[in-house]
Amino acid sequence: MSEYKPSNEGVDQPTVSKNFIRQRIDQDLAQGLHGGRVITRFPPEPNGYLHIGHAKSICLNFGIARDYAGECHLRFDDTNPAAEDQEYVESIQDDVRWLGFDWGETTYFASDYFDQIHDMAVTLIRQGDAYVCEVPQENWAEYRGVPSRPGKESPFRHRSIEENLREFEKMKAGEYPEGSRVLRARIDMCSPNIHLRDPAIYRIKTASHHRTGDHWKIYPMYDFTHCLSDAIEEITHSLCTLEFEVHRPLYDWVLEKLQTPARPQQIEFARLSLSYTVMSKRRLLKLVEEGFVESWDDPRMPTISGLRRRGYTPESIRHFCDTIGITKFKGITDISLLEHSLRQDLNQRAVRSMVVMHPLRVVITNYPAGEVEELPAARNPEDPGLGERLVPFSREILIEQDDFMLNPPKKFFRLSPGEEVRLKYAYIIKCHDVITDPASGEVIELRCTYDPDTRSGTGTVNRKVKATIHWVSAGHGFQPTIRIFDRLFLVEKPDEPEEGKSFLDYLNPDSLHTITSAVAERGLKEALPGQYFQFERIGYFVPDLRLSRPGEPVFNRSVALKDSWTKNRD
Repeated sequence: MSEYKPSNEGVDQPTVSKNFIRQRIDQDLAQGLHGGRVITRFPPEPNGYLHIGHAKSICLNFGIARDYAGECHLRFDDTNPAAEDQEYVESIQDDVRWLGFDWGETTYFASDYFDQIHDMAVTLIRQGDAYVCEVPQENWAEYRGVPSRPGKESPFRHRSIEENLREFEKMKAGEYPEGSRVLRARIDMCSPNIHLRDPAIYRIKTASHHRTGDHWKIYPMYDFTHCLSDAIEEITHSLCTLEFEVHRPLYDWVLEKLQTPARPQQIEFARLSLSYTVMSKRRLLKLVEEGFVESWDDPRMPTISGLRRRGYTPESIRHFCDTIGITKFKGITDISLLEHSLRQDLNQRAVRSMVVMHPLRVVITNYPAGEVEELPAARNPEDPGLGERLVPFSREILIEQDDFMLNPPKKFFRLSPGEEVRLKYAYIIKCHDVITDPASGEVIELRCTYDPDTRSGTGTVNRKVKATIHWVSAGHGFQPTIRIFDRLFLVEKPDEPEEGKSFLDYLNPDSLHTITSAVAERGLKEALPGQYFQFERIGYFVPDLRLSRPGEPVFNRSVALKDSWTKNRD
């Protein structure tokens, strides 16, 4: 392989505890294994978009390469042409780069090694370690058996080497229909590990491959390809999720039988399971193809592109992956931990703005008609270097409907008849009259007075009130489109449906709520995708990457201000 040093400048490099994988690598280095090198790889199949679970593997593999001054390869395990597409290849590359990692100048593909892998399969046949089997796939379970009961040998298991070579060549030439034959490794039909009971290592596929076209009629199976690709690239530590633990004996068997010069070590860790989420690419694809979501990058999806569109930052995702750590424990991580990581990051960078989601008109009767004040407001109190913005204040303003009650309970501290509140960055106002709709009785307008000596930041009168609310000048705001997202599923474990149910039965019918009646302060009109905002007292928002237009932003709520499952009305 060509040598390179991946550059990960700008990626935060936290102090990392020594998890069991790093301890293993330390031991290997101390013993001088692999020539003192550390080479990892991130090997996605290009059959869908990456999700938050893949982010954990990306951070692990690239993080180890970074910390041990090694290499991390990006390799596409493209062995199933029926499910793969160039679109997925490009999206995966974009997602890894967006997360802040760089695999160097070269992208690797398992399809680059198809000739070598084919020759290795022929070697196994010549050694008597592989044979062509004609047992239909749907009947193989009968032969394979179950872990507690031995399997039975295929009637084709004892073909001669010469016959197997001829049959395999015919498979390669396209002389047999798809599904009629496979090449199997001859291992042990009595093994307690069912993956060693003569697993298929090659099958016939008539689909066109996104890189090799129609050149190949046979394709290696994932388990066979993966270990050989690792060996060809001289990977030192092949880091996989726990479901591959039972596959490791096959991984080692292939490398041993073929006497590969490089002997990668497969090490398993627990995959990420996130509450209220599905992580199966097959199920995510179903959501897309059947129209339950807009696309792979729908902001409700756990895909990296969906999280990006929703307003997640690469820093927040890397911090989340660092927080959950690497273990062998199978468990579910609460999605609120991911949201907390985003909230912490956006609190430091998001520009503050005021938006009234459900407006109620307020007329300040003692404020001069036609007068407008430009009041200073912090862009972000966590970062004084961002300076201030100017917010227009006038006789007519809008407040949230929920910030007023006509007959409030005892502990309601916002605005009500005869009570006072402070308008953030502005004045204390007092409600003295309520206008209602004669037909419905709905409150449609408040009449208030303001105290000119109570302007925020002037220090003239330091009078305290029990609540501060946000507002927008009625004549100076604009109406954006705002999309509020709730969790896509109603139950914690949609991946484990009850008997007779599908994961689709747990979809949240109210996972998207669009608001067009909100009024935002004027500065948000020029908001652009890639900018982050905190709508004060509401949550964190970003302009949608797809839907926003210059001067017409469509805002997605990234996360609420508090660690709670807020409802659409927030």
